[in-house]
Amino acid sequence: RISSMLLSSPFFSTAFVPMQVRLVVSMGITAFIFPEINIPDITNLNNMEIFVIILSEIGIGLSVGLILSILFSIAAVTGEKIASTAGLSMANMIDPQSGGQTLVISTVLTLFLISIFLSLDGHLYLIKMILESYVYLPIGLTLNFSEVSQMGINTFGKMLYLAALISLPVVGGLLLIQGAIGVITRSAPSLNLFSFGFPIALISLFIFLYAGVDPISNAFSDITGMSINLIDNLLHSPTKKSF
Repeated sequence: RISSMLLSSPFFSTAFVPMQVRLVVSMGITAFIFPEINIPDITNLNNMEIFVIILSEIGIGLSVGLILSILFSIAAVTGEKIASTAGLSMANMIDPQSGGQTLVISTVLTLFLISIFLSLDGHLYLIKMILESYVYLPIGLTLNFSEVSQMGINTFGKMLYLAALISLPVVGGLLLIQGAIGVITRSAPSLNLFSFGFPIALISLFIFLYAGVDPISNAFSDITGMSINLIDNLLHSPTKKSF
């Protein structure tokens, strides 16, 4: 449960964190709480029942990591929308989350969200909840994954809504700038659209982002609280015996 949660969480499963570090941290946390966990007597279980228990524990950890990853995608979607509107679709860099190419603004906003999540001790609350889950969700019980899938769908809808809501002021301002540039280039065809319009759009983008640092940080703080509440509701969702 702990290993699958850490390996699927967005801030711990980044490409620059070596796999050895992830395994050592997971094993260290597991060894620390092992004496406090009620473990079923495996001598009375057959191999199939043990296999089902292992799968259910992995499913619980992956469900927590999936919910958190969906909410952390808000920053990436917001950055992609802002960058595409500002004409920065070609400005790519290495994404620390996946190790692939992504837009610059998406990477910056994702790192901003991770820093806010860690500064608000969201990772400590996450570890605390996954450790306390062994009390009300002991080994041998599993989540009702139909409820979990529905929660994941609802979380995905919230992700799209919040990404659009956060990017709307910047995108709206850039739209007005682009409209003004279009009117100017239409009235003065001798002006080069790229040499004239792109620098203005780029400068306007930095001004909008600078002015929106406080609102964006407040929104990311709310996302941190929302992720903690959703994971808490997930772990307290209806359960059933895994064998």
